[in-house]
Amino acid sequence: MKIVSPLLKRVVYPSFAKAGVFRRTAAEGLAVVTYHGILPPGYQSLDPVLDDNLISAEVLRCHIRLLKAHYNVISPEEVLLWSEEKFVFPPRSVLLTCDDGLRNNLTAMLPVLEEERVRCLFFVTGASASDEPGTLWYEELFLLFLGAPAGAFKVSSADFEISGVLEGRAQRRALWWNSVKRLSQLSAATRKAFLDAARARWGTGNVEMAPTNQSPAEQRFRFLNRTELKQLESAGMTIGAHSMSHPLLSHSSSEMARAEINQSRACLEAILGKRVWAFAYPFGDPESVTPEILAMTKEAGYALAFLNYGGGLGEDLPLYEIPRIHVTASMGLAELEAHVAGFHSSLQRRAGRNPHPGLRAARA
Repeated sequence: MKIVSPLLKRVVYPSFAKAGVFRRTAAEGLAVVTYHGILPPGYQSLDPVLDDNLISAEVLRCHIRLLKAHYNVISPEEVLLWSEEKFVFPPRSVLLTCDDGLRNNLTAMLPVLEEERVRCLFFVTGASASDEPGTLWYEELFLLFLGAPAGAFKVSSADFEISGVLEGRAQRRALWWNSVKRLSQLSAATRKAFLDAARARWGTGNVEMAPTNQSPAEQRFRFLNRTELKQLESAGMTIGAHSMSHPLLSHSSSEMARAEINQSRACLEAILGKRVWAFAYPFGDPESVTPEILAMTKEAGYALAFLNYGGGLGEDLPLYEIPRIHVTASMGLAELEAHVAGFHSSLQRRAGRNPHPGLRAARA
């Protein structure tokens, strides 16, 4: 049931939402919702998988208005107080979060949050502590594989090589994800060297970055720099850490994973001049987070750490593996409410499916 059936999406969930079933039967606790940003006006999607994490500003506004009308949208600091046993969640509590720290979080998402008077916990990488423009390495790699000519290839740098045959889109996605796993074992500098070599071989991956912060491609792919990060925080938003460079931590060595977790907090605290108390695991699915990684976030001094799956009212809330509802462009308003209210995860349990595969069993 990871993929919601058409019957649930188009018939059951809309009917239940209209009748108010979800809000009447919602469990206690906290539902954490995860966004990844806003699709900028004028941006032409290159791939549905690549862009499914992003929604329009109008859809975000509809989400927030639904949650404000029927649930209690609380602040990140209230969740911190809860972790210190100084706050009790009101009925149907919801926290908004956003991962990756893309530039559109400031230019397109923040105005909606301000208009609706809600606060969000933004998880950004340590790269945003720099004033240098940049993109998430795994997204750039996706674009390079997507735009490369068909046929056999070999791309190599000093310490890494990938070869194979590029064919259809599904095959390119599979090759990309396998490469992400392999590159996550290496340092950020080694990944950069390989991307430089791939760019020299294949070009820019069908995306031209204009020399202005306002171009659709810039808004879609660039992440926040130091100045923009401060602007987001000054607007009343809370900043959390999302590692230094967003690798699959489960595929990194223990030393590298610990550095990614610890250094991101140190870099962000130096820029913001305040405590960074929350961490979101890069990718955040069962494949990318292990019990060892969970322990590292506690050792690093974070108060809370967040996954990127599961989630909904009534779910357990372990401080270092808090589940979240991953919002996608294909998720309708009724489906979102089914997740928030805990109805969707309840269906999973009744069907004999564990909403939190892997980690729960490993932790037991």
